[in-house]
Amino acid sequence: MDKKRIFHDPIHKEIIIDSEKPEELMIMQLIDTLAFQRLRRIKQLGAASLVFHGAESSRFTHSIGVFCVARKIYRRLIEKNPKFSENKFILFGAALLHDLGHGPLSHTSEVVLSHDHENWSKNLVKNYSPINSILKNFDSELPNQIGNLFTSQNLFSNPLKTLISSEIDCDRLDYLLRDSYNTGTKYGLVDLERIISALTFSPDGNIAITPKGVIAIEHFLVLRNMMYRTIYNHRINEISTWILEKIIFIIKRYSTKKNIWIDESMRRWIFNTKNLEVKDFLANDDIVFYFHLMKWKSESFEPLESLCKMFIDRNLLKASDISSLNELKRLEILAFAQNKCRLNSYDSEIFCGIKQRSFKGFKANNSLRIWDGKYQNSLENKSKLIKALMSPNNSSLIIYPGEFRKDIEDKIEKIKR
Repeated sequence: MDKKRIFHDPIHKEIIIDSEKPEELMIMQLIDTLAFQRLRRIKQLGAASLVFHGAESSRFTHSIGVFCVARKIYRRLIEKNPKFSENKFILFGAALLHDLGHGPLSHTSEVVLSHDHENWSKNLVKNYSPINSILKNFDSELPNQIGNLFTSQNLFSNPLKTLISSEIDCDRLDYLLRDSYNTGTKYGLVDLERIISALTFSPDGNIAITPKGVIAIEHFLVLRNMMYRTIYNHRINEISTWILEKIIFIIKRYSTKKNIWIDESMRRWIFNTKNLEVKDFLANDDIVFYFHLMKWKSESFEPLESLCKMFIDRNLLKASDISSLNELKRLEILAFAQNKCRLNSYDSEIFCGIKQRSFKGFKANNSLRIWDGKYQNSLENKSKLIKALMSPNNSSLIIYPGEFRKDIEDKIEKIKR
């Protein structure tokens, strides 16, 4: 093994890992495991490349980036409290492995296949021998210490929890920068260095931000809000997820009535997600998932073939925003769309419906507090902007076949009057 390994990263430039440092030797060994290499085959932004053509980067790339951010923050924090060095193995390992449990197309599989990536990250760290044994070589408690950071909800005033799983953590600090870069947008230009330079410790032992960093945090949270509204919850993403949900729905509905080709690992993902074995989990990724879509596109039955063709060929269903309508008027639009489907030989349960979109806004729990050397305060109490960003943002789409677009939109306008 080379003493040093260099990752040329578009966001953080040269990320150098030095195996002569024990904590970085651990990182190098973890990167070389099959479970971590699998992340090369999981798209960071799922189906977002259907609308942002540059959104092709992987969970592998992002995970290396999160480790880089964690290491920068660690170097800042040990200047403030040298005892924090006791946490470097936990912090670095958790930062690298936090997304180990993602399924095909990342968060899309959580909706489509009812997959919980955080529980799977914890499961792999604790029970997958190649990962587990590497961690135990450095400290026998590492698998439990790292795994518990991914799922535990009751670790307030815990600096590691704040850095790994909070509203302002290493994960978000990397993905806003990376996703903005890869989608060609300018929303996610986080002032990472400013945030890191303002980090400190508060009297309760947790990580805090000094007053000079509050504007950078405001900026970060505004950018996060914009990224969700314009990229993560983009209309095309919602339509793509709808189509994939219906594909899986049809397979489950007709599994005992039709001859549908599915390999054994994918079959377990679809029908027994909560009881997957590690070997079946690791056998699935974007390549395997897309291969099934390609097979079903040409060798199945209707409407499965049509749905797979829509997704693979990017000839998607359409969607119109009906957020401004009350519940009764939304149902009126849905009934209209369903009737159009029936009159034109579309299955109205499959090809149209209402899809809700939600962005929960900033949550203050276990996030950074402001510490000015005398007093500690919450971000939202010191910033009206941050308090405003705590409000959720919900919206609704009516999804339908493209040939009905004019009729649907005319109907929406008529109902609005």
